[in-house]
Amino acid sequence: MNSNYLDMIRGKQPGTTSVWFMRQAGRSQAEYRKIKEKYSLFEITKQPELCAFVTELPVKEYGVDAAILYKDIMSPMVGMDVTVELKPGVGPVFPNPIRTQRDVEQLHPFDPTKVSYIGDTIKLLTTEVLDVPLIGFGGAPFTIASYLIEGGPTKSYNKTRGMLVGEPTLWNALMERLADMTIAYLSMQAEAGANALQIFDSWIGAVNEDQYKQGIFPHMERIIHTVKAKFPDLPMAMNGVGNGHLIELWKDLPLDVIALDWRCSIDVASAMGITQTLQGNLDPAYLYADKAVIKQELDTILEQGVRHGKHIFNLGHGVFPEADPDVLKWITEYVHERSQELWASK
Repeated sequence: MNSNYLDMIRGKQPGTTSVWFMRQAGRSQAEYRKIKEKYSLFEITKQPELCAFVTELPVKEYGVDAAILYKDIMSPMVGMDVTVELKPGVGPVFPNPIRTQRDVEQLHPFDPTKVSYIGDTIKLLTTEVLDVPLIGFGGAPFTIASYLIEGGPTKSYNKTRGMLVGEPTLWNALMERLADMTIAYLSMQAEAGANALQIFDSWIGAVNEDQYKQGIFPHMERIIHTVKAKFPDLPMAMNGVGNGHLIELWKDLPLDVIALDWRCSIDVASAMGITQTLQGNLDPAYLYADKAVIKQELDTILEQGVRHGKHIFNLGHGVFPEADPDVLKWITEYVHERSQELWASK
């Protein structure tokens, strides 16, 4: 196995900065788009061999150092008997939004047997398919709650934040249930053979630090401490968009990797006293730029990563559908080559 990704996290400094891209599986790949003409995302994830094929595609096409399991953060909702639809061009939609205590009480405890195909896919990938580590993942309670409460994607998160600040008892009841689900879901993936885990709190930038401390951080503490206690040797990463005001809180959690978006530089995060591996943080907007412009930004990120001492290269958010696969492949190659020079001269 190419162990560069795991070695970097564990402080072995393999001499090359590892690369993978959030949302690397699918999205812009031509071969994936052909598959999507026939199958929906949920239909793909329910077929282990097909899902494994899609998960491996970017490893073969881009030469990245880690794979991330192809699925949606709403995939575990099936295990709670929650009806969710993935509408093209919209995203996850819930016909019965959660607004009351009764709605929360109707959420069933997560049953991993109802999504056993996810575990089957992980076993297939880690025993027969991949030659790089596999990252399993789950959505954090706040981000999942935002879909459940709003009924679908939103830009304001008004109903979600309204429940957080205005109905704390109801909010915490929902958080408890979603935290239980997240623990069970991540544990299932670890037991199936995932080599690392990442928690996506994609929309956490919608709340301020005080709101986070009061209504979200205690639940994240429980999730991370519980999973880490069960799987102490399994690397865990935390990711969120617009998270610069929260990473100082995260540094005291038993996390191995803290992912940055493009708003917070590696130098700034390092100056905060973060000792964990930092992941990121190319602004996806650079995928539209020419290579000379991209190269300049890559150099800055890689130099800061080497100064920090533990760095995994990634985007500050996910690959978008219009991204050019050839550019992603070139970025991977450049990061590998340039980082070797930087580590060698450190």
